[in-house]
Amino acid sequence: MSEERLDLVIRGRRILTTAGIAPREVGVRNGKIVAIEPLGTNLAGTEVLELADDETLIPGLVDTHVHVNEPGRTEWEGFASATRAAAAGGVTTIIDMPLNSVPPTTTVENLKLKREVAEDQAFIDVGFWGGAVPGNKADLRPLHDEGVFGFKCFLLHSGVDEFPHLDADQMEEDMKELKSFDSLMIVHAEDPHTIDRAPHPGGAHYSTFLASRPRGAENKAIAEVIERARRTGARAHILHLSSSDALPMIASARRDGVKLTVETCPHYLTLTAEEIPDGATAYKCCPPIREASNRELLWQGLLDGTIDCIVSDHSPSTLDLKDLENGDFAVAWGGVSSLQLGLSLIWTEARDRGIPLEQVVSWMGEKPAALAQLSGKGQLAVGFEADFAVFAPDEAFVVDVSKLKHKNPITPYDGKALSGVVRKTFLRGALVDGKTPMGKLIRRGGA
Repeated sequence: MSEERLDLVIRGRRILTTAGIAPREVGVRNGKIVAIEPLGTNLAGTEVLELADDETLIPGLVDTHVHVNEPGRTEWEGFASATRAAAAGGVTTIIDMPLNSVPPTTTVENLKLKREVAEDQAFIDVGFWGGAVPGNKADLRPLHDEGVFGFKCFLLHSGVDEFPHLDADQMEEDMKELKSFDSLMIVHAEDPHTIDRAPHPGGAHYSTFLASRPRGAENKAIAEVIERARRTGARAHILHLSSSDALPMIASARRDGVKLTVETCPHYLTLTAEEIPDGATAYKCCPPIREASNRELLWQGLLDGTIDCIVSDHSPSTLDLKDLENGDFAVAWGGVSSLQLGLSLIWTEARDRGIPLEQVVSWMGEKPAALAQLSGKGQLAVGFEADFAVFAPDEAFVVDVSKLKHKNPITPYDGKALSGVVRKTFLRGALVDGKTPMGKLIRRGGA
């Protein structure tokens, strides 16, 4: 390394590098990590940050499952509010889902519109998934060439009419197309026929809603994804896994060489069906939050590597769409808002289970970055982008929904006591202040 002064030096007793947590000094130049040295080396920097003894420097997290909804449903969430919330939670990169915005990201023209809207209001880096819907097979390659990270499809009604679902044969056709340029199909896997035959979800009892989205619907759809990925050789990814029943078949498919990855979300790992009060529609999401026994098996799936990563599936809406006055689970919008809270939620739960912070950060940083093939993000290592969070793992706080930075003040975690506070977030070595948007719009194959 040349002797010229570094832009930023961060010194601390607890720096989470690829070799674990150790006393280190981190040197940043031109937005990249250029040096990691033992504490006491006294690297010279234009700016120097000395961490407090209770702070750990971790790599910025990567959340590959966020519904920003702008343009078209900006009252649900927008790029400014979403990226502010992400930064407050130590997330430095999000990838936006192709639906709930109007128009959806199913053509290059629509992608360009989204990028124009996002351009000047992103506080962290933002990438985009494309959408695979009936009739847009010819749009998939142009969207890929334009830099989307892969393609999302649903196997049942998506919840919004402008993003129709594929049947399994259509999904297989699109998978063949994606295989030809090595893209990724990410799938909302619930089987519509199973759900059609399940009990109706109406009313305020969570148990009635849970019975309306049985595990069998998820299991059947995941089996379909596995079969079609096996036949086509395409890469496939299961979104927001909630049914632990599917873990053995996922593990088995991977042993057979099927190119399959899997994510789950904080709500499936921290909440249980048994504790959801009547009418508490803030908890409604699809697939649903299941029983405590199911939650334990999802944690086991993470620990044994069957589940690759943890992402938020931040799927916000306006308060009226949550039907708060009636608390009817059939009527309420399905989606949990947790973008800002993911690290604290998972760390609080993981610590109780004896799981170290390094593992949590891997599930929420390194592994989602690998899923999106973001080679310069998700780890604190020389040559990587200088995206960091200063995290105080022992500091406790109580969630106050009115203080969260996402747009609509609702979350099932309101009033919950958590461990771990993000005190500062850096993007490419610059402090994210919530006032100056400095995020980039990133493309597949970029950073």
